[in-house]
Amino acid sequence: MEMADQVRILSGGLSTELEAAGFLIQGDPLWSARLLHTNPQAIKDVHTSYLKSGSEVLSTATYQASIEGFVQYLDVNADEAAELFKVAVSLAREAAEEFNMQSSEKRNILIAGSIGPYGAFLHDGSEYNGSYVRDMSIEELKNWHRVQMQCLASAGVDLFAIETIPSQKEAEALVQVLREFPNSKAWLSYSCQSIFSTSYGDKFEDAVKVAATTSQLEAIGVNCCSPDFITSLLSSANKNCKQEIGWIVYPNSGEKWDHDLGWQNSSNGKPLSEYALEWLHLGARWIGGCCRTTPSEIKRLQDVLRPGGPNMQ
Repeated sequence: MEMADQVRILSGGLSTELEAAGFLIQGDPLWSARLLHTNPQAIKDVHTSYLKSGSEVLSTATYQASIEGFVQYLDVNADEAAELFKVAVSLAREAAEEFNMQSSEKRNILIAGSIGPYGAFLHDGSEYNGSYVRDMSIEELKNWHRVQMQCLASAGVDLFAIETIPSQKEAEALVQVLREFPNSKAWLSYSCQSIFSTSYGDKFEDAVKVAATTSQLEAIGVNCCSPDFITSLLSSANKNCKQEIGWIVYPNSGEKWDHDLGWQNSSNGKPLSEYALEWLHLGARWIGGCCRTTPSEIKRLQDVLRPGGPNMQ
């Protein structure tokens, strides 16, 4: 089997496409999850656009979702809030099923239940530095994440997308909660703000060792950072530890998020597709895009990794 045939192609930025369609996402404490309540069809349309571009994995619109957040910002009760997680999974599942019904190529599409860091709920920019973990215990972090994981597991996701995690401490808490769902799989992805460390400052090569504590992780890696960081991060980790599972990488466009100003352009303009084969040879087996990446960029990724079209079984 060709190495590229072993890669799963992820989707790109969900909120990016929603904003392009005219929705105000930036500054909303629920991010794109608000549309699960106000305009679910818009989310389904974005899922479909990524499938048409070659995606084989859809992440649900739940990155910034929580029972507490829905109750606080949508004026719904806890049961109604829990139902919105089911809506998120159903939208992705329906988009996948309809795509396969209408397409001549039948694709094995995975639905990944997105779980963001606790800092995403705080809506104060701390998800990008992980500062909150200094004042939280492992048990407090576990108690927070358990509720969202239960909702997504009940809704029938194929795996959890534990993503944009800024610190090893929060990752360890999430892996411990994952064990409470023994029939579930997941990927774990850190956010990194340098070529050496997670956003909180843990050495990346040490942080990824949490994968050795569980057999439930399908992949571990990095997302929502500059694509320029990834080769160095993977190379360093490959040199210093033997990774039994493949890497997952889905960077943003290279821009940086400022809590007050929004996305600030620091992109070098080099598309993700130009890095793809490099990451593949470093052991990446799940590749896609995060914030500010588009369906056209996923299509270019597909053209590089799958010149003949998607064929991952």
